[in-house]
Amino acid sequence: MHANAPADPLGPLAALPGVADTVDSVRTAVDRLYGHRVMRRRASEVASEAALRGARGSAALSGADWALEEVRRRTDFGDDDQARTVGAALRVTAEAGEALDVWRGTPLRVLARLHLLAAGGPAARAGTADTVGRPRLAGEPVTEPLLTDDHPPLPGPEAVAARLDALNQLLVHGSTAPALVTAAVVHGELLTLRPFTSHNGLVARAAQRIVLLGSGLDPKGVAPAEAGHAETGTEAYTRALAGYASGTAAGMAEWIAHCGRAVELGVRESVAVCEALQRGAA
Repeated sequence: MHANAPADPLGPLAALPGVADTVDSVRTAVDRLYGHRVMRRRASEVASEAALRGARGSAALSGADWALEEVRRRTDFGDDDQARTVGAALRVTAEAGEALDVWRGTPLRVLARLHLLAAGGPAARAGTADTVGRPRLAGEPVTEPLLTDDHPPLPGPEAVAARLDALNQLLVHGSTAPALVTAAVVHGELLTLRPFTSHNGLVARAAQRIVLLGSGLDPKGVAPAEAGHAETGTEAYTRALAGYASGTAAGMAEWIAHCGRAVELGVRESVAVCEALQRGAA
């Protein structure tokens, strides 16, 4: 995505080979979940569990692959780097559900807030407080699990600023593209740009959650795509992201398909939760 992109740059992405089928498959899966009888009575419980599983999945992709029950059990997340990562994932996932109104008008403000929640606390006290909640400057290193400065190539601060502005304009003015396409682009763009010095993956996946919530595709937040991304594995995740970063039609379609598969896997998790609630096992 670039600053000189057309007024609705996502329109052509929706027409890429296979994307319409992916969108339809995701819509069908989400509709089936929302039609489950448990969702009529206990949707808030399903949403809470989905948020927990989404946070666990996002933390796993950022290097803290904890068992779900360990995430559920723990109350102290300041002991070590992995614990802080899990705590950060829980905070940004919770914030996603509260940020919709601000996101619609000033998405960059929400991104700054997400990074503040993810990178604040002990990390800030360790001497990085001046980098929290703002885009990185020239010469500032980026720490991001799974990714290096060359994979995908790390854009410079000027390119980051221009592309963040383009993304902001797109989100504020809206797109005719399906919600899945918009969510995939937001996720891929933020993780490709890595606008902050740390925690970009957590922020990108929380931003995807916000788009899915606010678009009407998953207004209750019961399709945790983060859990799906984690289930597909880090190799598939980074390979699909490289496709997005390439900017090619095939690469973009691959990334959108990957994001669609992640949503469907998240739906599967919540269907299992519904079934457990129905049996009285949860």
